Order: sequence, then C-alpha cells, then structure tokens
Amino acid sequence: MKILDLEIQLKTLPNSPGVYQYYDKKGKLLYVGKAKNLKKRVSSYFNKKHDNARTHLLVKKIANIKHIVVNSETDALLLENNMIKNYQPRYNVMLKDDKSYPWICIKNERFPRVFPTRRLLKDGSEYYGPYTSMKTVHTLLDLIKGLYPLRTCNYDLSKEKIESGKYKVCLEYHLGNCLGPCEDKISAERYHDNIDAIRDIVKGNFKDSLHRFRSQMKAHAEAMEFEDAQRIKEKIDVLEGYQAKSTVVNPLINNVDVFSIVSDEGYGYVNFLQLSHGAIIRSHTLELKKKLDESDEELLAIGIIEIRQRFNSQSSEIYVPFKLDLGDGIRVTVPKLGDKKRIVELSERNAKYFRMERFKQTKIIDPDRHVNRLMAQMKSDLRLSVEPRHIECFDNSNIQGTNPVAACVVFKDGKPSKKDYRKFNIKTVTGPDDFASMEEVVFRRYRRLLNEDEPLPQLIIVDGGKGQLSSGVKALEALGLRGKIAIIGIAKRLEELFYPGDSIPLYLDKKSETLKVIQQLRNEAHRFGITFHRNKRSSAAITTELETISGIGEKTVVDLLRHFRSVSKVKAAKEEALAEVIGPAKAKIIYTHYHQEE
Repeated sequence: MKILDLEIQLKTLPNSPGVYQYYDKKGKLLYVGKAKNLKKRVSSYFNKKHDNARTHLLVKKIANIKHIVVNSETDALLLENNMIKNYQPRYNVMLKDDKSYPWICIKNERFPRVFPTRRLLKDGSEYYGPYTSMKTVHTLLDLIKGLYPLRTCNYDLSKEKIESGKYKVCLEYHLGNCLGPCEDKISAERYHDNIDAIRDIVKGNFKDSLHRFRSQMKAHAEAMEFEDAQRIKEKIDVLEGYQAKSTVVNPLINNVDVFSIVSDEGYGYVNFLQLSHGAIIRSHTLELKKKLDESDEELLAIGIIEIRQRFNSQSSEIYVPFKLDLGDGIRVTVPKLGDKKRIVELSERNAKYFRMERFKQTKIIDPDRHVNRLMAQMKSDLRLSVEPRHIECFDNSNIQGTNPVAACVVFKDGKPSKKDYRKFNIKTVTGPDDFASMEEVVFRRYRRLLNEDEPLPQLIIVDGGKGQLSSGVKALEALGLRGKIAIIGIAKRLEELFYPGDSIPLYLDKKSETLKVIQQLRNEAHRFGITFHRNKRSSAAITTELETISGIGEKTVVDLLRHFRSVSKVKAAKEEALAEVIGPAKAKIIYTHYHQEE
C-alpha cells in the first residue's frame, strides 16, 4: 500500500485515546507511544522545534504513522507497555525492562490468600487487573482487609493438618486481622463467602464498601479527628477513580485473533487484533475494494485468510462479530457478553476509525472518489432513483408575520454552490403562514428554472414537517414536476425525514454522512434566510425613522448613517454637526423634526 504524506496522515488522526507507532521508510518500527488525544499528541512532534537531538532525529526518520484506538488513557498505557516489550523499538527507552504492572491474586487454596503480584502463574489462581498504580492496589487490599480479615501465612491448611493440630494461631489472630483458619476457628464455607464478597470489590462492585468508608469519614470528622477523616477521604477518591477492568489485557483470553468489519458501497475494512497471553500485541486494518456486491460475511472471510497469512498467525481460535465457516482447523467464537465481547467491540471501533480516516484522506487527495462514494451513499440511504448531484433546500423566516422572506440554498456534489443561492420576498401571503409561503417560493423557483431552461435539481429538501412538505408537493404538481424531482421534508426536533404520501418518517443514523449533508443544507438555508430577514428588518427600521421625514431622501439617510453610525446618534446630534454632513438646509429639517417641542 502506498504510504500517504505525513501531513495528510496527521490531519486525519482521531481525537481519541490510543497508541501510536512511528515507522521509517523501510517499514521498521521506530517508536511506540501512548496518547490521551492521538491527534494532538502526534501533531506536537511536528509542530515544534525539538532541543533534544534524539527526538529531532526520530522526527526526521518518520515516514509512516499507525495507531490503535482504545477506550481510555489507562488502556493506552497498558497497550503501550505490551507493544514496547514485544517489539523493542529503537527509540523507546522507558518500559523496555521486564517490569510488569501489578495484579491482585486470589490464590488457589483451601483458605485463599489475597495479595499483590507482578507474576501471573498458571496454577488455577484468579488474577484481577492489571493496575497502573500500586497505590490503587494497596488501597483495595487495605479496604479488603478492613472488611474481611484474611490469613497472610503461607501454610498448607489442608483439613488433615488442621485436625492434627499442627498449627497455632499467631499474633495476627490476636490483633483481629485473621479469623484463625489454622485452628479451624472459621469454616472453609464461611471463609469462601468472604472471598466471594472480595471478588465483587476487585471487579469494581464496591458500592457498599464506599458507603461504609463515607460513614467512617463522617464519624471521624464529627469527632474532630480530621487527619483520620482526610486519610479515609483519600482512599475514597482513589477507589472512585479506579477502573475495575481493562479491555486491553485479560489473562483469561489467551492467544486469540480478533476480527471485525465495517463497509460501505465500495469498500470493506477488516480490523485485526492479535492477543498473546491475554495482551494485544498487534493491530492492523485491511482495506478491500468490492468488485461485485459482496456481503460483509464474504469480505470478512477473505480478510481473515489474507491477514492470517500475512502475519503468519497460528492461533487456533478467533473472535468475530457474526458466524463464519472457516474450515475445521479454526475455532470461531461469536462473543455475546463480558471481556470477549468488549474486545470485538474494540476491534470494530478501530475499523470505524480507519474508515473515517480513509474518507478524510480521500477527500484531500482524491476528491472525485469521495464525491462519487458520498453520492452513491445518499442515493441508497434516501431511496432515490438517481444520485442527488444537485440539491436545493428551502427555509422560511418571519417574526410574527413581519417581513416574511424565504431562502433557497444549492449544493452541488455535496458542497455549497453559493453563486446559485436565492432569496425571496413573500408576495402573495399575508401573515405568518409557513405552508403558503413554502408553496409560493417553490412554485416561483422552479417556474423560473423552467422558463429559463435551466437544469433542475435531483432532490428538493424543505425545512419542516408534513405541512411544509405538502405545500412543496402542491407547487410541483402545479408545474407538472411531481414525480420528476424527489422532494423530502426534515423536521428539526428528531431529525425526521418525511416523504410525500408516507406518514411514517425515515430516521437515519445520527453519524451517517447522508444526514450530515442534509443537516448542513438545512442549517445553511436557515443562516442565509435569517441574514436576509434581519437585513430587511433593519432596512424597514431605518425607513421608519429617517426616510419618512419630508424632504429627506435615501442618499441623505445613507450619508447620515455612514457618519453617525446609528439613528439614535443622528437624533442627538446638534444642527451644526448635521450641517457638516448634509448641508444646512437638510440639517435644519432633521433637527427641527426631532426637537419640535423645544
């Protein structure tokens, strides 16, 4: 695939958390970094002068930028850690050691211990995390120990050894920090009830625990024990900001390939996430050009085979969003709940971001392809017989029936054609009647186009619901154009699209490009109409104040306003000041008009 210019790549990066990767012109990975906002962080490398010679050299070598979008900054930090350790990029210094993030372990024992660890052992124990801060781990463990006393010794507390009296309770028991399972002072069943409650806490379900902490803090504060209250408040703050799980790392998901797809009229985009030992180590999105009307299932199957061959993937299981038949050698899973489902959703997000970036890049380097794709999409979404290359949108403007006007804006190939905009004074309607006004302007617009033999639009949009749409249809019928031009109405409240003769509106996806173009048309018509209406009202106000004075004409009014800037300043001006602008005779007329009582 041809590498795009860096400037274009920077313009199309998303404003989302994620991990970015810099490659040189030979495709070698130079650097991996994390960002809360990918676009801002990556752009900062190219927008400023670097004093550090190493950074300056890195920027000079960058030829290509890739990225992976994740849900949060925490996920980005964890994914950055995994990728640096896996690929060892030349310019990454941090995170190259063997240090890993801490986990909370519930040991696979008869009376389980709960403790922090940085090592994941496949011994049947449960691991929760990872956590980006050891402070969070210690806060959780302090919380757990305060609520549920647990053993800390590493004795083998088998039933036989306890019954034989091999162990004696230690100081921890006498301090109230342990319930004494070594002397059978608590049953295994009751101990495991406490472990179940601890699982809820480490999974993030600590509502009851937070309530208890708040009660303790309040009690300390009422007793004037402010240091103790502050210490508990700090624990509450840490717990409230704590994230129970990460979709980037999960030790229960091991050596799996994750695939998803998004598509449009001409292309499919297959995203691939590779998980090794529970961590994402690779992300890649493949763009597939449709030759016929291939389904998402067909495109995804092609993409999976291509990607697995390209990266020599040996994973025996893959996660996908829907059922696929890939032969007997691969186990295909369609996750429905939990972390597995979230991993597939993360893959889908990356595919969507890739698609959006392609659109933005195409718009810059190949505008014709972008326009063709957009027109095909609008034709499909709006159920039209032809592509809407020429669209016109109408909007009425009036305040309590005064100075009624209307505006028509024109879009060609999805872009405003401002030289074709038209504004209308309402001539045949009295009072605030939007329906009659819409009928008048639609009729006048297309009667003129027909008389002048000008091209007609493929789509007409009226700003309003069923009433305004019916008025537009009536005008087209009068001109013999009903059925020759598609016409729809858009209602503001829920962005409903109405069609003639259909009582049920069409709802488009809020993020669809088709709806965005229609909204842009509606907003532009509203802006253009409101501007015309305000100018007309202002003109009417000026006429009322000055041009009604006998002996004062339009040119005199313009000269006065150009000099004094407002009618109120003309009123307040002295006769000598007026005379300097318009001469003594007219100055006397205006001054006398405003100062008759004097």
